Amino acid sequence: MTTPLLKAVTLTHVRYQRGDQLGHFLAWISLVPVFISLGGFVSHFIFRRELQGIFFALGLLISQFINDLIKASVQQDRPETCVMLEMCDSHGWPSSHSQYMFFFAMYFTLLTFKTTGVWDTKKRVFVNLLHWSMALLTMYSRVYLGYHTVAQVFAGAALGIIVGASWYWIVNYVLYVYFPAIEESSFGRFFYIKDTSHIPNVLKFEYDNARAARVASKDD
Repeated sequence: MTTPLLKAVTLTHVRYQRGDQLGHFLAWISLVPVFISLGGFVSHFIFRRELQGIFFALGLLISQFINDLIKASVQQDRPETCVMLEMCDSHGWPSSHSQYMFFFAMYFTLLTFKTTGVWDTKKRVFVNLLHWSMALLTMYSRVYLGYHTVAQVFAGAALGIIVGASWYWIVNYVLYVYFPAIEESSFGRFFYIKDTSHIPNVLKFEYDNARAARVASKDD
C-alpha cells in the first residue's frame, strides 16, 4: 500500500457513516478526551491551579507516553476499516482513547473517596457513574466507528485502569508530602499553586472565606 503524502491532524478528525445517527453521536463521544484536556484541565489551571489537578493532568500525559511507546513496540495494525478512515499509518494496540478515559475514570473515582467532605455518597455515586459510563461509551465508539478492534480497546481500558490507579498511589502516597514545599516554592508563589485536598470541605471553606472577604471589604 502506498503511503499518502498528506496526513490529517487527527485530534478532532473522527469519521462516521453518512446518515448514521448513532455513529454521529459516538463520533462526538470519541472527542470527550479532547474536551477534558482542552476544556477541563486548561480551565482548571487558569482558574484553580490545584496541585491535585495538575498532577492528574500530568498522569494523563504520562499515560499517553506509555501508550505511544507500547504502540511503537507492538506495531499492531488497526482493523481493515482503517483504509476508509485513512488511519492505516498509525498502530492500534492499545487504544489511546480507551486508555485515556479509563485512566480518567479510575483516578477520579479514587480522588472522590479521598475528598470525602466534598462528595457525599449520592453525589459520589452519580459522578463516578457518569465517568465510567463515558469511558465505556468511548471504548464502544472506537470499535463501532471502525478505528479499533475489541481487543485493542479492552487492552487500552485495562492499561488505563492500571496506570491510573498506580499514578494515584504515587501522587497521594509518595509525592503528596512534597506538596507544601511546592506551594512555598518561588514557582508555586508566582503562579499561585495550591493544595486544598487536606481541607475537609473545600467548597464550604472557599464559600465562607469569600463571604468573609466581602463583608470585610464593606466594613473598610
